[in-house]
Amino acid sequence: MKIGIRLKFTLFLAVLLILSVGLLSWLVLRGIQDNQTAQIEEVLARQTQLANLRLKQEYYTETPQIEASSFYNREGVRLASELADLTGMPVTLYAKDRSVLGSSVRAARGQTGQLQGADLESLDYALAGQIAYFKQAEDPDTLLYFAPVEGPEGQIGAIRFDYPVGSYGTFYDAIRRLFLVVGVSVVLAAFLLGYAYYSRFASAILKLKASADQIRQGRFLAAEPLRRSDELGELGRGITYMSGEIERSIAGLEDERAKLAQAVERLQALEHRQKQYIGNISHEFKTPLTTIKAYTELLEMYGDDPQLLGEARGSIGKEAQRLYEMVEKVLRLSALERYDFELEASEVDVPAALTDVVSRMRGKAEQFGVTLELDASPAVIWCDAESFMHICTNLLDNAIKYNRPGGFARIESGLDADGKRARLVVSNTGLSIPDEARGKIFEPFYTVNKDRARLSGGSGLGLSLVKRLVETQGGRIALLQTEGEGTSFELSFPAAESGKSAE
Repeated sequence: MKIGIRLKFTLFLAVLLILSVGLLSWLVLRGIQDNQTAQIEEVLARQTQLANLRLKQEYYTETPQIEASSFYNREGVRLASELADLTGMPVTLYAKDRSVLGSSVRAARGQTGQLQGADLESLDYALAGQIAYFKQAEDPDTLLYFAPVEGPEGQIGAIRFDYPVGSYGTFYDAIRRLFLVVGVSVVLAAFLLGYAYYSRFASAILKLKASADQIRQGRFLAAEPLRRSDELGELGRGITYMSGEIERSIAGLEDERAKLAQAVERLQALEHRQKQYIGNISHEFKTPLTTIKAYTELLEMYGDDPQLLGEARGSIGKEAQRLYEMVEKVLRLSALERYDFELEASEVDVPAALTDVVSRMRGKAEQFGVTLELDASPAVIWCDAESFMHICTNLLDNAIKYNRPGGFARIESGLDADGKRARLVVSNTGLSIPDEARGKIFEPFYTVNKDRARLSGGSGLGLSLVKRLVETQGGRIALLQTEGEGTSFELSFPAAESGKSAE
């Protein structure tokens, strides 16, 4: 059988209240009982001390002095009566042999007063120097208290007080009845109030459950199911947020389904581009291979022609170098697609690196009749050193190849005003790039002038590779607008400190 949360709360509250009030009542009644016992023991202890003092006083005032046992045996009845008047309680004096020396409640002398069972056991405790007390079953309102009696020469017997405890019992019973009445009233009132209070919680939880069921059925929430400032209110807001997120996720899935066709079209376009890429590579490879093949056939026919031999050696070497550079760039582009994580960034001193690049390219510049210029301000960037060298080498190589005889190629570098990025500009005095070609120059195999590219050994891969390397280092590259002749590329890289922070 399923038990609802409202009934569970009610039963739990009832058990909790009963246990709490019951435990509190028991502790208070136990405390009252212990306090009464302590009071009785304290009163009777003082009465025992008073009786001992009175007995000793009576003995020392006796003249002439006789033996203590004989004195107390002779005066026992009188002393018991006087002690009863003094303490306000019935008193009985016992000798060490259990005989009664005197009693204020019975005239018999020399008898144990028909003591038996617990009476005798308690008397024996007192005669042994200890205190004992108990209530008789036939008279529960009287406490029999036994204590040792000390004489001039040690213990001479015991004393018994019949202490009335009816008032203690009456008080205890009254308190117990009061606790019973008050406890039942408190439990009932607290139960009713608690039931009403917990019913609100149960109703709130049931509302949250209904909201969750509504979401499960695909009907999303338009407003919060609860408006509270406690945890249940937070849970209601969480369910509302979850409902909105699920609704948005489903809408997103619908969008994704709608975009799936577009993705297929893009994949088809990518496949077409790949085929075109392979076709371009094949075409670019075919041209130098055709040249090499033609010169090989000519050498087979006219191998003894010294002029042809020199021309063939130069052309074959040039086309082989072009093939080598093309393959190297293709492999590097392919590696960047898959292995970017192998690049290791470090601090690179820009002036030192550029000086190294310029010194390497100076021979080629002289071959093309181009003057190299370097203006490098102090700057340290955070990038892969080998990639940086490759970037600068490619750009400077293009600046030399696509220049005019007698022109110059220039590299400038320095930090931005805020010192967070380093700026490089590579420019030359060659032909400028037309506006219609500015958006395509970073595409693989694109060349502005194909005839000139073949003459200079260009493949259209250099700028594409440079762009990928720059972006991999967290940098940027852009073609600057120039007036008249010449081409200028601007690059920027993170400075060393800002680059480390980005890491």
